[in-house]
Amino acid sequence: MGRSFQTLSFIASPTTEALAARDELIRLYGDVPANEADVIVALGGDGFMLQTLHSTMNSGKLVYGMNCGSVGFLMNDYKTADLQDRICAAVENAFHPLKMTTSNADGSSSSALAINEVYLFRQSYQAAKLRVEIDGHVRLEELICDGLMVATPAGSTAYNLSAHGPILPLDAPLLAMTPVSAFRPRRWRGALLPNRVTVDIHILEAEKRPVNAVADNTEIKSILHVRIAQSEDMTARILSDPDRSWSDRILAEQFED
Repeated sequence: MGRSFQTLSFIASPTTEALAARDELIRLYGDVPANEADVIVALGGDGFMLQTLHSTMNSGKLVYGMNCGSVGFLMNDYKTADLQDRICAAVENAFHPLKMTTSNADGSSSSALAINEVYLFRQSYQAAKLRVEIDGHVRLEELICDGLMVATPAGSTAYNLSAHGPILPLDAPLLAMTPVSAFRPRRWRGALLPNRVTVDIHILEAEKRPVNAVADNTEIKSILHVRIAQSEDMTARILSDPDRSWSDRILAEQFED
């Protein structure tokens, strides 16, 4: 079923292409401040869309993206015609991000949200050495690797896929835990987890093998422990064209080279 709206706000990444697109669309459709708009139209690439979703989390704002970047997996095609009709017919996807909470070597703690993934990676030439717990049960006593990530269905086609992790349908109640260059256990390729679990990762030999943690674009250096769980009280909302729905794009990725 379609939706109705009165106002649009156009925001753009700081590239020549995106800024020119924003000027053109404002000339055609007008513009209001983002906090007054029914729908925010984001112009740029996937990185800009992630930034926009983070900034509009729990605001109730709908975000409709048009690709003015490179890959544009999270974006709709850029077209100037019939934009209001396209938005009215768009499919809404609402989802909960992951919350990353870290204990750090300097005694501090940090938290950040991840729409795509939380990942840990070695800080030096030494491989990371990790202990992995799921809901308080040790599942890997010692994992030696370059990195380890926990990805959402939305993020399963990003870094997770590049690390040979599984693609998850958008509505699957799952998370993908995927190692990067696992050395021991050598044949461990990762795991599928229910999205309701709590994941605790402890850094072993942290001084000798320092590890950083990243939630989307927020990086925390020299961590000792990270807890990852879905944040049920935070919601992001994104719109996609019916003929280019996010669910269809994720499904199609599984049949491409």
